[in-house]
Amino acid sequence: MSETELRRTRPEHRHGGRRGGWLVFVRDLAIILVIAFLVSFLLKTFLVRSFYIPSSSMEDTLQINDRIIVNELVPNAMPVQYGDVVVFRDPGGWLTPGVEPEPNWVLGALDWVGSLIGLTASDSNDHLIKRVIGLPGDRVACCTATGNLTVNGVPLDEPYIKVAAGEDAAPRQFDVTVPPASLWVMGDNRYNSRDSLGHIDDLPNGQGGFVPISDVVGKALVISWPISRWSVLDNYPLTFAGVADARSPAALAVGP
Repeated sequence: MSETELRRTRPEHRHGGRRGGWLVFVRDLAIILVIAFLVSFLLKTFLVRSFYIPSSSMEDTLQINDRIIVNELVPNAMPVQYGDVVVFRDPGGWLTPGVEPEPNWVLGALDWVGSLIGLTASDSNDHLIKRVIGLPGDRVACCTATGNLTVNGVPLDEPYIKVAAGEDAAPRQFDVTVPPASLWVMGDNRYNSRDSLGHIDDLPNGQGGFVPISDVVGKALVISWPISRWSVLDNYPLTFAGVADARSPAALAVGP
C-alpha cells in the first residue's frame, strides 16, 4: 500500500473508532441506568424507603418536613423492639386530611426522581409515625407519683419526650394490656399527638388505640433531610432496660 493510500484510510479509521466509542459509551450508560433502577426497586421493595414528616407529633425527635429513611425489614424479617420509631398504615380513623410539605423545587425534583425508582413515598400522608412503648402482652400505665409512664411496672425515664416542666409523661391516666399481635405506640410530643392514648376510647372500655403489627411498614433509621439535621434515630435501650424481664407469665405466653 502506498503512502497516499495510507493517508486516505487513516481518517476513515479514526472516524469509525470515534463512532464505535460513542456507541459503546451509550450502551454502557444504558446498562448502568437499568442496573441502578433495578437495584433501587429492590431496595424499595425489600430494604429501605423514604418518608417525610407532615406533623409535629414526634417533636423534638422529628420536625415537620424532615425526611427519614425507613428499614422495611421490620417487622417481617426483624422484630419490632421497645423504643423503635415505626411507620405504620392507618389502623382506622387515625388520620386527618393530609398536610402537604412546603414547596421546594429541589426536594420536589428529588421526590420525583425518587418516585421513579421507588425510593420516595408518594403516600406519606397515608401513614403515621410513632414510638413503640408496649409489645404484645405488656401492661402500659400512667402515671406514677413522679409522673412517669410504666411498662410492666417499670417506670420509664424518657429523655426523648416533649413535655412542659411539671407535666406528666402522658396527658391522662390510663392502664392497658397490649393484646396479641399488637403494639402500643405514642408520639414523643405527648401533649400534641393523636397516638394510641389519643384513640384509647375508639372501642368500648378503653380497648382502642392498639396498632396491629401487620400494619407496620418499617422502622425509621435516620433523618436524611435537611442535611443539617442528619442523624441516626435511637430506640433508647437504657430507657427500656428491665421492661422485658418484668413481663408477667401471661405476657410471656402472648410473646413479643
